[in-house]
Amino acid sequence: MNMAAQDELNQLERVFLRLGHAETDDQLQDIISKFLPPVLLKLSSVQEGVRKKVMELLVHLNKRIKSRPLIQLPVETLLVQYQDPAAASFVTNFTIIYIKMGYPRLEVDRQCELAPTLLTAMEGKPQPQQDSLMHLLIPTLFHMKYPKESSNTTKMAAPFILIEKPKTVQLLLEFMLDVLLMPYGFVLNEPPTRPASSSPPGSARAGAAAAGVGLPQPPPGMSVYAAKRVIGETQWSPEQLEQCKLGIVKFIEAEQVPEVETVIHLVVASSDTRHGVATAADLELKSKQSIIDWNNPLIVNKMYKVYLGDIPLKSKGASLKRELKHEPVSTRVKLKILPHLLRSRLAAECFPANIQVVYDGLFGANSNNKLLSLTLQFVHHICQVCPDTNKPLGLMLLNGLTKLINEYKEDPKLLCMAYAAVGKLSSRMPQLFTKDIALVQQFFESMCKEEPDVRLAIQEALSMMVGAYANLQGALLNLMEALVAAYMGKPEVQVRQVAMKYASMVFASDHVPSRYLLLLAAGDTREEVCSEAQRVLRAQPAKSAEKEGCKPMPSFPDMVAYIQEKAVQRMKTPAKYIVGTSTLPFNPSAFGEIVLYLRMCLAHSAGATPLSKSLADMQDDAPAIGRYVQTLLSSDAPPSSNGTKGAESNPVQVYMELLQQLLSAVGGVPVMYCLLEVVSVCPEKLAPKFVDKIDWLKGLMNTNKEDMRELAAQLYAVVVSTMSGNDLRTAVQTLIKITKDTHSPEIQHGAIMALGYMVGRYISKRKSFTNGDSTLNREQRMNATTSEDEELVAIATKAIGSFMDSGSSLLAVAACTALGEMARNGPMLIPSEGEGFTKLAMVDNMLARIPSGKETLKMKERAIQTLGYLPVGDGDFAHQKKLIQGLMDSVEAKQVELQFTVGEAITSAAIGTSSGAARDPWTCTEEQFTPPANVKNNDVVPWVLNSILSKYIPSQNPHVRQAACIWLLSVVKKLHQHKEIRSHLKEIQTAFISILSDPDELSQDVASKGLGLVYELGDEGDQQTLVSTLVETLMTGKRVKHAVSGDTEVFQGETLGKAPDGHGLSTYKELCSLASDLNQPDLVYKFMNLANHHAMWNSRKGAAFGFNVIATKAGEQLTPYLPQLVPRLYRYQFDPNLGIRQAMTSIWDALVTDKNTVDKYLKEILQDVILNLTSNTWRARESACMALNDLIRGRNADDLIDHLAEIWESLFRVLDDIKESVRKAADLTLKTLSKVCTRMCESSGVASQRTVAVLLPTLLDKGIVSNVAEVRSLSIQTLVKVSKTAGSRLKPHAPRLIPALLEALSVLEPQVLNYLSLRATEQEKSAMDAARLSAAKSSPMMETINMCLQHLDVSVLGELVPRLCDLLKSGVGLGTKGGCASVIVSLTVQCPQDLTPYSGKLMSALLNGIHDRSSVVQKAFAFAMGHLVRTAKDSSVEKLLLKLNTWYLEKEEPVYKSSCALTVHAISHYSPDVLKAHAVVALPLSFLGMHQAPGPDEEKGESHDATLWNEVWQDHVPGSFGGIRLYMTELIDITQKALQSQSWKMKAQGAAAMASIAKQQTGSLVAPHLGMVLTALLQALAGRTWTGKEELLKAIGSVVSKCSGELQKSCPGQPSVPEVIELVLKECRKDNLVYKMAALGCAADVLQATQEDRFSDMADILIPLIKKNSAATSRMRHDSDDDRDEKEKELQTEALLCAFETLGKTWPKNTQTQERFQLDLCCLMCEHLKLSTWRVQLGVLQSMKAYFQGLLLLEEEKENPDLTSLSQILAETCCALTHPLENKSYSSVRTEALSVVELLVQKTGESGQWGCMSVKSREVLQRSLSTLQTDSRPDLRDKAQELRRHIQSQP
Repeated sequence: MNMAAQDELNQLERVFLRLGHAETDDQLQDIISKFLPPVLLKLSSVQEGVRKKVMELLVHLNKRIKSRPLIQLPVETLLVQYQDPAAASFVTNFTIIYIKMGYPRLEVDRQCELAPTLLTAMEGKPQPQQDSLMHLLIPTLFHMKYPKESSNTTKMAAPFILIEKPKTVQLLLEFMLDVLLMPYGFVLNEPPTRPASSSPPGSARAGAAAAGVGLPQPPPGMSVYAAKRVIGETQWSPEQLEQCKLGIVKFIEAEQVPEVETVIHLVVASSDTRHGVATAADLELKSKQSIIDWNNPLIVNKMYKVYLGDIPLKSKGASLKRELKHEPVSTRVKLKILPHLLRSRLAAECFPANIQVVYDGLFGANSNNKLLSLTLQFVHHICQVCPDTNKPLGLMLLNGLTKLINEYKEDPKLLCMAYAAVGKLSSRMPQLFTKDIALVQQFFESMCKEEPDVRLAIQEALSMMVGAYANLQGALLNLMEALVAAYMGKPEVQVRQVAMKYASMVFASDHVPSRYLLLLAAGDTREEVCSEAQRVLRAQPAKSAEKEGCKPMPSFPDMVAYIQEKAVQRMKTPAKYIVGTSTLPFNPSAFGEIVLYLRMCLAHSAGATPLSKSLADMQDDAPAIGRYVQTLLSSDAPPSSNGTKGAESNPVQVYMELLQQLLSAVGGVPVMYCLLEVVSVCPEKLAPKFVDKIDWLKGLMNTNKEDMRELAAQLYAVVVSTMSGNDLRTAVQTLIKITKDTHSPEIQHGAIMALGYMVGRYISKRKSFTNGDSTLNREQRMNATTSEDEELVAIATKAIGSFMDSGSSLLAVAACTALGEMARNGPMLIPSEGEGFTKLAMVDNMLARIPSGKETLKMKERAIQTLGYLPVGDGDFAHQKKLIQGLMDSVEAKQVELQFTVGEAITSAAIGTSSGAARDPWTCTEEQFTPPANVKNNDVVPWVLNSILSKYIPSQNPHVRQAACIWLLSVVKKLHQHKEIRSHLKEIQTAFISILSDPDELSQDVASKGLGLVYELGDEGDQQTLVSTLVETLMTGKRVKHAVSGDTEVFQGETLGKAPDGHGLSTYKELCSLASDLNQPDLVYKFMNLANHHAMWNSRKGAAFGFNVIATKAGEQLTPYLPQLVPRLYRYQFDPNLGIRQAMTSIWDALVTDKNTVDKYLKEILQDVILNLTSNTWRARESACMALNDLIRGRNADDLIDHLAEIWESLFRVLDDIKESVRKAADLTLKTLSKVCTRMCESSGVASQRTVAVLLPTLLDKGIVSNVAEVRSLSIQTLVKVSKTAGSRLKPHAPRLIPALLEALSVLEPQVLNYLSLRATEQEKSAMDAARLSAAKSSPMMETINMCLQHLDVSVLGELVPRLCDLLKSGVGLGTKGGCASVIVSLTVQCPQDLTPYSGKLMSALLNGIHDRSSVVQKAFAFAMGHLVRTAKDSSVEKLLLKLNTWYLEKEEPVYKSSCALTVHAISHYSPDVLKAHAVVALPLSFLGMHQAPGPDEEKGESHDATLWNEVWQDHVPGSFGGIRLYMTELIDITQKALQSQSWKMKAQGAAAMASIAKQQTGSLVAPHLGMVLTALLQALAGRTWTGKEELLKAIGSVVSKCSGELQKSCPGQPSVPEVIELVLKECRKDNLVYKMAALGCAADVLQATQEDRFSDMADILIPLIKKNSAATSRMRHDSDDDRDEKEKELQTEALLCAFETLGKTWPKNTQTQERFQLDLCCLMCEHLKLSTWRVQLGVLQSMKAYFQGLLLLEEEKENPDLTSLSQILAETCCALTHPLENKSYSSVRTEALSVVELLVQKTGESGQWGCMSVKSREVLQRSLSTLQTDSRPDLRDKAQELRRHIQSQP
């Protein structure tokens, strides 16, 4: 063994020995901390022996340490050693043992300090050791302190520097997550079957596999390994674990690691079972909610991983080791993770994890309702977000949901969610559903069984799913059909509703079975089902659908066949329906729908319109239907898809049967009509079928419905008229008989109608025979029966005629109708005139009914119609003109509808036999009708036209005019081919134009329509003439030549817009100008056609004119002019005139069909609107405003930016319009514009920058400075909003914006405040101004300014500062000034460096304004100055202070004084360092200022200037004494200047300051300062007296008295004592009593201090003073005693006191002087003791004391004393002293007197002159003293007694 090893062993032995000797814990700890690390290092020794020894030592050590828990180990050293990269692993393995042992023993703070080192130590170490270190670290985290803000870079910077250690961070985060997942009090049960530890290493894998069975179960969310390492060697108690978790949350809160990494930790912690941890984590999560990007893949994947655990995926090759496999987390954690997944789009797209979460939540073993609900929400989320392409995902979701729906039965709410999810999924991925009809069936089935809530959810889901089945084909379609059919009959209304929806959506509109189902639904008892089904069945087919070849409805034969088949089936089943005695296959409502639908199919197949509003409309299509029915009947093999042959299967027959079936059972007018129609269109083939049903028809003629009877009568007539002659006659006779039967008016009514129709048909037939068939036999046959028949017809006519005057209106109407029907078809077989029922009588009768008030409207309509028919059938009708004239004269008020009927009647009557009314409406359309050739022509059109034009159009009565206009329109429309009309177009146009200006809207509208028609009729030449006439008339407003007599006012339109309701011609004028502007005057007709806005045209009568078609055409023709029209029309839609607005809106709606038109023509519209904003007519201005308001809403910047400035300016002008409505419109528009601009400025980018650039100048130059209040306030509101949103984009505009807003601060303040401010007192004013300024500062303008200031920099200041300076100089208002000041302050704070070059300018501007009248402004400016000096150059500050100095000393006005004080005070307060730098100038001024006396009306309070100065002085000197010493020269300098000032006040202030210097410094004033001070004081003393000059005297007194010693030495520039005394005495001789007293006081002090003898001079002054004043006081005592005298008395007393005091002080120790004055003086004093007030007595006694003290006669060393004088003095004195001694009232007087006695006794005793005191004097004294024996004050009693004894004891 070599020497080294031996040494090592020896060393170890010594350590051992020491350990053994250690007796206390402390000793042991010392040894361990010293030797443990080096001992551990020895483990790396190569010598076996050394290593053994070390181990031995360590074993010993362990035993001792473990039993002593308080012993600390050298953890820090060990950690360093542990990290040493060179250390052997053996050493590190042992080192960590001791680290683990020692670290938990450390103090908590120490642990926190070392925590980062633990982390650093982990780098690159083996996993178990890293785990151990983390195990140590985690509990410490609870106690760690983190810096408050991450930005702080103090010593408290983040304790953990983790950026460079990504691996460590990952490890730590994993470990933390495991800790957070660890349940409290968890025990890891090791299974008993562990493989023997001796198994060879090779079989480890096998062993593990074998042990797989025996692995313990880890907690949820963790792996076995994780659980083990969290438990570690010593498991934490639940409380410790909670602390660890809280520590981790704190660690995360301190943002030691990036948020992305720690989100999952917080989520897990928030689900902790202990409230503290969960709350802390929750709060932290909430605070980060907005920062966390939930779509970050890192976060989402982490959440999924924790949620699902490690799922063994088959695809991965090597599976994880079993003990590393993480379990899924507990439900509690899942409930916390899911809501966060719901926030994330990405989470919904993460396949397959998303579906795993769904399945886990829906079917997991531990799932509960809460989790289920969240999972379903997640499914919804996936359905919304996931791409439609992910097939497997959709499929799995669908399977999962259907499984849940099938199995789950607990909470209906969750079921509802599940169903809803299926619905959503179907709209996202319809392809999944298309093939799966079973699902639909299942849902339908569930719907029948589930409770109502769920039923609703299923209904919604099914409704959403319907889209997936829209394109079904083949077998699937059939399946669906069966399905829908099955559920259409279910009792639950929702089921039927959905089934109906499927029937309507899934199948094509020409699919027969589904239509049938819908028809059944349309007859449903429930409103919601039937109305929806009806809507679907009657829906107008879309144009696009027709093009695609999809027919809007099935063909008639197919549909009929299907219905028949179903009807037959249903009759055999319980589905049939029984009404009374008859049985129906369908319930009546469904049956009604079926029949009507069949009629629709019939019309559609016939090429007519299937949808009709009324029966009359349906009748217009009859001829077309007739042609189709003919073809159906003529084709033998019916085109039915159904195979059954035979006559019955002809669709028409079947249709008729169905109709009959329904009619027999239920009836119904539409059904009756359908039957009538089908028979009437083809009577020769179909009518014979009803011959045997005549009685049934008669029955129908007797029902109680009038309409029904009419239709039945018609059908009856059709059937009967096809019968042979005899039957016909019999029928007529029977009917005539029935009409006479008065029991039942209904039966009579039916008979009259039937009679009329039958005779009509008969006449018509006869006419066609005579006209057409010349076949011989027919001729004969007809002749044979003619006479009888004619007789019969005549009888019938008369029979009917007799009812014309029937009392029952019902029968009268019937008679009228019947007669009309006859007249239409041929001549009436009654006489023309004469007795009885004649044609004339009939005409008169009917004409009389029209104006009558008793008749019903129906009666009038029928009468007019019949009158119109009379000349149609009879070419020789004699009363044609009478009849027409009568119709024209029958106008009553407001019967518009009726006038359309009259128009038709006039037209028919005017052309007589050539009228289309003569046709058979069932088989011939009006267009196809041509009058027979051989009919007599009875045309009276020229006469009619002339009557209308010349007589009725110009009528005075507006109703007549309106009616005439309607007739004229009717004539022009119906007879447009007539040559008479063609040749009078111009006259007709003139007539229409004259009506245009009628106030009635309908008249105008009719006229405008008429004008359009007239124009269309003319050829080119005519058209030009017509247009020019129209335009000229409209635009010039010239009256039409023959239009009116002079007293009617027609053209209200001349005064445009004056008519209150906007009638008159204005509308047409606008239309005309619109056309002229396009250089296309003829377009005015198109506009008129489009401006159709009267409801009349939608009525049946109105619609007959077909203007809708014309309008559509006009619209197409106008399309090329859109670019020019759109801008004008857009604006016109907002015209204040209602008529124009409506007309133009109609035109707009007709022309502008494209939604993007406005965007397309935006530029043009804007130009037009802006132009019209300043138009000279108010209507244009108002409409432009409103249009603009509509236009700019929701626009983005690019569209408007170029016009913004112009729009704002124009609107500002309009806001001050003369007309209120225009102003309101402008206001509204501006508000919208303001919003739009604010929004434009919000966005980032070039647009917003440009907007700001355009907007601000406009608002600043035009808006804020406007003299219109509304403009100003709006501009400011906009500025404020814009500046809030625009942010940094304001920077370039700040130099303009800030000054403008500052000015606005004053402009916008109510003027009354200025007025009040001027009238207020000072105090009120300053309070009010302060309030005003604070209001200005909190105003929106100031807010905006502050916004701007945030973005300023040097580039802008150059422009801004000069403007600020101008404002400071010229600004008027309080707000502006205050605002400027506060802007300057903000600038100094924000950009101090940049401001330096401009500070000088700003300072001079502030100085200019600082002497403002208002103290508030002064303060504000001073405040600004206080801040500004910080940024200013030194020289500028120097100049400023010097200027303030000059002002302070030279200007008289108090405002200068206060502004100086405020400024210096502000500088001292806000920029103390600047003031320190210039203290030499500033502090002397403050010192002087401190001595400023308050003005007469000022309080000496806080705000007083002296207080401010005092603060400045106190803040900047090291105590007043030191300050004065420090700045002595400057102080003397400035006080001298003050003393030399012209102002007395200033002089006094200087004097006070000087006095203050002298007082403070007295003891230490030496040359040269003493001389300077005194000289200055003496110089100031010269001259006249002024208020405050006393201060000088006081100063001189105090200086001389304190520095008398120094003054004795002669120094250059230092006045001598005599000089001083001379000057002072001179002042004593001044007359002013107060001043004189001060001078005397000063003289007394000076003489006393210098011991100079000037008593004779003093006596000359004092004695007269005493005498004069004592005389005066005694005089006054007897006189009056009012207030003034009181004051004077007081003054005189003061003078006496002063005089005596001075006498005492100036009494010299000079023998000659004393000899000269001693006696007189004594007498004087004694005299005043006897008869004075107590104060004077007191003063005299004090003076006496001084006199005796200095009396040389009483000195000991006096040779040859003058005893006589002395005894005389003593006698006088003793005698006088009795008064004060016996003064009972004032103890102070007694006290003072006693002390004089004592002094006398003492002095005479000391100098041995007692003898001079006479016996008498002694007695007097003793007597007086004895009175004091009873004194109330014991001290005086004792003193008096003592003195008495003393006097007695004297010889």
